[in-house]
Amino acid sequence: MPNPLDPTNADLHKSIVENLADGVYLVAPDRTIEYWNPGAERISGHTAQEVVGHKCFDNILGHVDAQGRSLCHTACPLALTMKDGEPRDVSIWLKHSDGYRKPVRVRTSAVHDAEGHIIGGVEAFSDDTAMVQAAADAARARRDALTDELTGLPNRRLFDAALAGRLENLSRYGWRFGLLIVDIDHFKAANDDHGHAFGDAVLVTVAETLRGAVRVGDVLARWGGDEFTVLVEAPNETDLLDTAQRLSALVARSEVRLGATSTHVRVSVGGTLASIDDTADSLFARADASLYLAKQTGRNRIEITQSA
Repeated sequence: MPNPLDPTNADLHKSIVENLADGVYLVAPDRTIEYWNPGAERISGHTAQEVVGHKCFDNILGHVDAQGRSLCHTACPLALTMKDGEPRDVSIWLKHSDGYRKPVRVRTSAVHDAEGHIIGGVEAFSDDTAMVQAAADAARARRDALTDELTGLPNRRLFDAALAGRLENLSRYGWRFGLLIVDIDHFKAANDDHGHAFGDAVLVTVAETLRGAVRVGDVLARWGGDEFTVLVEAPNETDLLDTAQRLSALVARSEVRLGATSTHVRVSVGGTLASIDDTADSLFARADASLYLAKQTGRNRIEITQSA
């Protein structure tokens, strides 16, 4: 009695392929689909009856790359494999029978006859949705770890890293910079009078205004509560003051709107230039003292303290 597990048994091969979770299909040299397994049906939504006998580029899978460019007539991995005999392993997007795009991992191999001539090709493909989603989730987690959820600005963690880099560059190369702390005047009153949603609108409006007001090379972050911090490329206190005045003036000319409620807000700004002997703590202490003075002397003011 023949051994049913004989590795040369064609029925065994077919049983294995038909029970794979991956999609598998076989094409002739002209790319006519000769075989289409149940895994291919499940992943693509196209039945074997619908596709066998048709060419793979007949608007069936419609493979595209990440930029949405069609691969079927220009860079089909299976066609390239049948041309040069080299297997390929690529990520692409197929068109599901329901019309949406599904990410798949594709592996192609050439089929040879006894003399070594290429007589067809095999493509195996697996649903890559979970991997794509996992990568997107990981990227989102990295972004969220460094970004303030409400305003989309860099958060305190990212700002601390940027500040450490600026202090290192100041020590090594003498590249001067300053620190500004921007505090929204009477924020608690606006929040208490109009509710947290309006308070959030104030924060978002100020954040967007500051985002448009800083220069390329400056680092803006939400430090926490109603405070924002800015690292300013400034060789001297005049440049630092100019930046502070621009931020303050643009915020003052902004308007917060939420439903029927609207208001103008003002900010107090404290700042200082970094010196070569500064640490993050000493720099913040001076800038914070400047901010305190600005608020204690009437708010809607700017105070710049000389570097140590």
